[in-house]
Amino acid sequence: MHDESRRIEERVQRLHDQRIKTAVYAATVPFEVEAWQAPGEPVPFEEAAAASYEPFSMGTPWGPPWGTTWFRMRGQVPAEWAGRRVEAVIDLGFVGDWPGNQAEALVHLTDGTPLKAVNPLNQYVAIANPAQGGETVDYLVEAASNPDILADNFSRPTPLGDKLTAGDKPLYTFRSADIAVLDEEVWHLDLDVQVLRELMLELAEHDPRRHEIAHALDRAMDLLDLDDVSGSAAAVREALKPALSRPAHASAHTISGVGHAHIDSAWLWPIRETKRKTSRTFSNVTSLADEYDDFIFACSQAQQYEWVRDNYPKVWSRIQESVKNGQWAPVGGMWVESDGNLPGGEAVARQFVHGKRFFMDHFGIETKGVWLPDSFGYNAAYPQIAKLAGNEWFLTQKISWNQTNRFPHHTFWWEGIDGTRIFTHFPPVDTYNARFSGEEMSRAVRNYSEKGGASRSLAPFGWGDGGGGPTREIMERARRLADLEGSAKVVVEHPDEFFAKAREEYPDAPVWVGELYLELHRATYTSQARTKQGNRRSEHLLREAELWATTAALHAPGYSYPYEKLDRLWKTVLLHQFHDILPGSSIAWVHREAEAEYARVARELHALTAEAVAALGAGAPRVFNTSPYDRAEVVCSADGTPVYVEVPASGSAPLADAAPAQPVTVDGRVLDNGLVRVEVAEDGTLSSVRDLRAGREVLAEPGNLLRLHTDLPNYWDAWDIDKHYKNRYTDLLDASSVTVVEQDPLVGAIRVERSFGKGSTITQTISVRAGSPRIDIETDIDWHETEKILKAAFPVDIRAPHSSAEIQFGHIQRPTHTNTSWESARFEVSGHRWVHLAEPGYGVAVINDSTYGHDVSRTVREDGGTTTTVRLSLVRAPRIPDPEADQGRHRFTYALLPGATVEDAVAEGYALNLPLRVADAAGAPEPVVSAEGEGITVEAVKLADDASGDVVVRLYESRGGRATGTLGTGFPLAGAQITDLLERPLEDAEITDGAVALTLRPFQILTLRLRRS
Repeated sequence: MHDESRRIEERVQRLHDQRIKTAVYAATVPFEVEAWQAPGEPVPFEEAAAASYEPFSMGTPWGPPWGTTWFRMRGQVPAEWAGRRVEAVIDLGFVGDWPGNQAEALVHLTDGTPLKAVNPLNQYVAIANPAQGGETVDYLVEAASNPDILADNFSRPTPLGDKLTAGDKPLYTFRSADIAVLDEEVWHLDLDVQVLRELMLELAEHDPRRHEIAHALDRAMDLLDLDDVSGSAAAVREALKPALSRPAHASAHTISGVGHAHIDSAWLWPIRETKRKTSRTFSNVTSLADEYDDFIFACSQAQQYEWVRDNYPKVWSRIQESVKNGQWAPVGGMWVESDGNLPGGEAVARQFVHGKRFFMDHFGIETKGVWLPDSFGYNAAYPQIAKLAGNEWFLTQKISWNQTNRFPHHTFWWEGIDGTRIFTHFPPVDTYNARFSGEEMSRAVRNYSEKGGASRSLAPFGWGDGGGGPTREIMERARRLADLEGSAKVVVEHPDEFFAKAREEYPDAPVWVGELYLELHRATYTSQARTKQGNRRSEHLLREAELWATTAALHAPGYSYPYEKLDRLWKTVLLHQFHDILPGSSIAWVHREAEAEYARVARELHALTAEAVAALGAGAPRVFNTSPYDRAEVVCSADGTPVYVEVPASGSAPLADAAPAQPVTVDGRVLDNGLVRVEVAEDGTLSSVRDLRAGREVLAEPGNLLRLHTDLPNYWDAWDIDKHYKNRYTDLLDASSVTVVEQDPLVGAIRVERSFGKGSTITQTISVRAGSPRIDIETDIDWHETEKILKAAFPVDIRAPHSSAEIQFGHIQRPTHTNTSWESARFEVSGHRWVHLAEPGYGVAVINDSTYGHDVSRTVREDGGTTTTVRLSLVRAPRIPDPEADQGRHRFTYALLPGATVEDAVAEGYALNLPLRVADAAGAPEPVVSAEGEGITVEAVKLADDASGDVVVRLYESRGGRATGTLGTGFPLAGAQITDLLERPLEDAEITDGAVALTLRPFQILTLRLRRS
């Protein structure tokens, strides 16, 4: 037989694209359209319905950037269309086919009922099936003219990312708005041909099935009447039935399809637009559920449900009905799909607390799994946190984006730092926006790493990032692929069902230990530094407000614990931990609003803490310590005078001088407090840091070396640092002044000022305080660079085989060598409040109050010694998607802690991030709780969420070893229970001599519910 493959393939493609697809709508009549441009921000439906509309013609430009245009569309279904399927088909002037970042609209009835959204891949709204003929159609369409930030493939900066800079030139040209007849036979033929053609092209050239499909398509196309596609469609479909009915092989891979609509809570659009995106997508989904009984849609992010509940009650009612019908599956159990590295431990816990409670309260459903397809790596504490929140499985897809190494598993047990394991799956289809194309089906089977051990994977299907969700076309593909020779089999089912089957089939799946590090998007640890600083400070202010509100509730008659305010503020902070806000990868508008929100949160939390402290009664000045560790340090009184005080953990003490071991002396550029001696060079670097207790020099080379690198990644500017950034740099060694600015027995400080680059300046105040070996470097940057990254280096004379960096509820060790490609790929990593380096007998920590990104490297000197260098990433200057990212003022502090153990790093990390608070108060109420035992660290103290008055304490083992001890209380203790994160009892805790007995494994998290007498 002659090979006619090319002729057949080209013939099928042309007939499909130019004849079949164009005949899907058999007849059309245009709507009569009027328009009204809403001024400023979006308006409620009632305001739009009452507005004055003007005639609008097709082909007319509309929509300024970030604008809202309301269209009134009126028409009548022709009488001769009776018995046909009739739809409204609307083309707003869509650009490309991605639905998330351009024009989109929500269609309403005139009474305000939302019907369905329209976007490039979902342009229809059902009118009648079948039509009676003569029906009047009257719609109000809310159209958003969101700009295409992705234009030119992120190749150049754009001012469109903020309404303040976007201008007002119309972005779109309205193409068409019609009432149309859907020719269902042609529509099904279109899908039959698509599925078979795509399958054919994925099969091997030598595969008989490929040629069978090709000749079946060729024969079928002979039956297509080019002058009457509609009339011949049924015959063509009949000819294709044998090719579509051949069953899959018994050993065919099974793909569990789960409807999905990834809606970034903010990214290339602001939060206010996400609120509308949820209404559009969820309207589409509930409409699709009405049409397909076998459809199941998985949806995470409780915050988005709440937006719909509050702003679109009719859509909310439809969601509730779909949940009852089993077609809508709440998943994930988190308030938002947060970043996987940057939120603090307690914040990750609260993501689950608030998310799972929302789903239980509103749907009576407890979600079973973590749904995080798109976050940029996942910390090694996740398995334990997830399990303590009642989760059984974990899903992500993002690790497939690795730049260097291919992750070896798709289904596995993920083991966290404490030993907890959770059953985990990476969909080998390598997308969370699947549409069941032939290429996707082939890729899923080809990629799947578990061949021979397991036979199933999951595929989230539906358009996403900016929403859109599943379409009827994708559902039809799934039906055709349910059992088709040459393809994997598709079954649409709940993700819980997939995970149950996968675990039963593969109980001895391999184990991955430690973090799920994404070898890409490493700049998300640093971009948009003010957003990250706002998050860090909000987390600590929330801790402070909860502790002192609890103290006041226990000791101040008449004080009322601010449940509702704290709940609202937590949710604001949790929202901004979304995986494109906190990582710094959103447009300017998003980060401008985030910074304003963090400032508001800070004001409210300072006020709540002040109210709680004031409720304890007026009196003399006292010092309040929110840290879980006793403190002896210098604090400033109301008039700015330094005072050395000793304050118990989570308690208070009078503002009265204690006696430090030795005062601070300042001799030229040398600061000495008897514990450390710090020499500042003429160029402003630290030329020497001498640990006087250990009798050794800490630095191998000048410390606090500021290095400015060129930073232009290959593609994703705000997301990525590529390895070549290291090759081009400038060391900032030209200090304009090095001046002693404080010379007090309790504090010595030297200020270093620098100017560089495009008018940028850095002022750093290097401080040593009495009684502490910690060297603080308060930094004030006025930053005007572009495509640069600024790092601060501390080369220490330590041979450290690994670095330890704080993560949620513990720390992680990473090798300092680059023996393998896996270690080499970790050239930029994340950590929280500290990084620790040690050799046997000696360690050093670098501590910070708001940075996350850093790198650690080591070299061997000519003298045989080893220099291990920690470099903090301070600030970047990407231009895409925010052209002004990080420009302007930044204020933060980092510190060097010589002679530090991990325990010291933990304590000083809390201390730097939780400054002592001075306020007038009467008396000294006992701390709410007091932990005794090395490594036992209290993370949160609050009243129980059920308003019972019980005290809830979350603590963890922080050293990485076993811990035993007790938790004492500052109130009469009637009983104690160990609970999960949602404060539900697991077992009774042991009480000995009025205190809770504690035994913890390494990095174990423990939540205790304490009942008062």
